Amino acid sequence: MFTLRRPFLSLPIQRNTLSQNHFLPRGRPVTPEWQKCLAVTVERFGGECSEREIERLTAVARSQKCDVIVGIGGGKIIDTAKAVGRAAGARVAIVPTIASTDAPTSAVAVIYTDDGVFVRCDFMPRNPDLVLVDTRVIAEAPVRFLVAGMGDALATWFEAESCRLAYAPNQCGGVGTLAGYALARLCYDTILEYGVAARTACQEKVVTPALNHVVEANTLLSGLGFESGGLATAHSIHNGLTQLDATHSYLHGEKVAVGVLAGLFLTDRPSHLIRNVYDFCESVGLPIVLQDIGLGDVSNDDLRRVAEAACAEEETIHHESCPVSPDAVLAALKTADRFGRERAARQSAGA
Repeated sequence: MFTLRRPFLSLPIQRNTLSQNHFLPRGRPVTPEWQKCLAVTVERFGGECSEREIERLTAVARSQKCDVIVGIGGGKIIDTAKAVGRAAGARVAIVPTIASTDAPTSAVAVIYTDDGVFVRCDFMPRNPDLVLVDTRVIAEAPVRFLVAGMGDALATWFEAESCRLAYAPNQCGGVGTLAGYALARLCYDTILEYGVAARTACQEKVVTPALNHVVEANTLLSGLGFESGGLATAHSIHNGLTQLDATHSYLHGEKVAVGVLAGLFLTDRPSHLIRNVYDFCESVGLPIVLQDIGLGDVSNDDLRRVAEAACAEEETIHHESCPVSPDAVLAALKTADRFGRERAARQSAGA
């Protein structure tokens, strides 16, 4: 978190004298002047984007009179920074160190309990003022985060398409636009085309065009696509899955991917599309069965809890044009899991 003690103005910059570490207005380093007017307060994130953590960090921001809140890290840190910025009346800058969600560009903060159970989505009055992504940093992060980001991005087009067909509202409260739907589709096409190559690059900790494309899809295209197009089944099922403690060690995008797979059956998608999505998930390492998110031995009663939470009145699953009920969601979850298990069994038998 930053506090500007006094306004900072630099003189015109001579581009031919720029160094890597300093801006040189008329040849004079501005770093010493910058340090005079900039105070930095660093606070470590407590682990959950919860009311308690937001209140704690807001108190710090207010006491330090912070003008800018900078969220550096993953999705929950980013959402917390947005919520603190709103509460403290500060500008918000986002610096993702992983590409695991579409949180960076959005004006939405997902609020959880201190134990990681979904509570609600809070809508900010504005999007972040700055999003700064360095793909060299993303490439150094564990590949699981990049893959989880693809799981989150995978939902973007399916959910936007559901909203389009049902004339359901997007995250801004209006009906989606052609541009929003096009970005959602571009997001889907990009991760299917470049996902495997991007994963390979991240495993080698190198930056390639494919990695750049997927980072753009995970953050920008998915962020713009879901806000402009809308949410539906996949994220509601994610929210329902957080009811079960066994899922709390799994990433947001991993649970969203399970929601996508279940949504394919809930919304009666054609068999060739179902196969394509399972192929993609398997190729990059996203979950294809409930066991992949810690629910290998889940009881029918617990799975019903997930379905009931996913169908809560305020959930976006009701943006679907087809009938939605806990029974229908339970059936979709069980069918998606069975499809994945039988697929894996056939592959094992043929190996």
